[in-house]
Amino acid sequence: MFSTDLLAAYRQLCQQTLTVVDVETTGLYSQSDRVIELSVVRASLKDGITECRSDLVNPEREIPSEIMSFTGISQQMVDEAVPASKILPQYLDTLNQGILTAHNLEFDFAFIRAEFQRLGLDYLRSPSQQLCTVKLSRLMLSDLPSRSLPKLVKRFQFDVGRSHRAESDAIACWLLAERLLTIIANEDDETILARFGKEWIPIRIAAQILKCTQAEARTRLDQLGVHYRTSQRRTNKIPMYRRGEVEAIASQGQDVQQLSLL
Repeated sequence: MFSTDLLAAYRQLCQQTLTVVDVETTGLYSQSDRVIELSVVRASLKDGITECRSDLVNPEREIPSEIMSFTGISQQMVDEAVPASKILPQYLDTLNQGILTAHNLEFDFAFIRAEFQRLGLDYLRSPSQQLCTVKLSRLMLSDLPSRSLPKLVKRFQFDVGRSHRAESDAIACWLLAERLLTIIANEDDETILARFGKEWIPIRIAAQILKCTQAEARTRLDQLGVHYRTSQRRTNKIPMYRRGEVEAIASQGQDVQQLSLL
């Protein structure tokens, strides 16, 4: 997807109500670990926060000590809470409304969907009904060394309380979305597209833009002398390119192809 398409999509999101979610869990794997806390915030650029609900969830198992330390949620706290079968169905209608939003949405969505599946309930949302603020912050805040939610809370001085609690993180996610979408809604196209063009994208995305394999994209970009850096978070050092440079090359290729057909 080119920057112009992204701009159109995000401008449309600016008009929508976001359903911001955050879960705290017993671990990293949605099929084997369980939700221990859930928060949902409904908000829009027009009206701000209109609804906020949070609940502890009894996972009916022991919480690892590292999770208790990380979240501040104790075993006693969840033992006194009701199980997912009692709490989750109360959230289903809300979760099916608006644009499902989270910071690293893939993680939260997987856990929510897995919990509903255990209850025999389907929970599916198409990509057009989703917003990941990690992806949005990569696009809008390309040169920050970290786009973790606690680091962004500190950078923007969001007053949300302790990180790694569902309500605090859901509100922080909304405040981040509000801040970045407001910029997209109010700044001119040229300014926003220039900002998008600075995003560092992995070779996988570059290949999609160039409509070729990753190996072909890497060869083409190397031959053209396009600058890249390697991913700082991955051990296999994936090459990362500026979105704007890749899109410029893709556009040149399209122009050449069109001329050849005349």
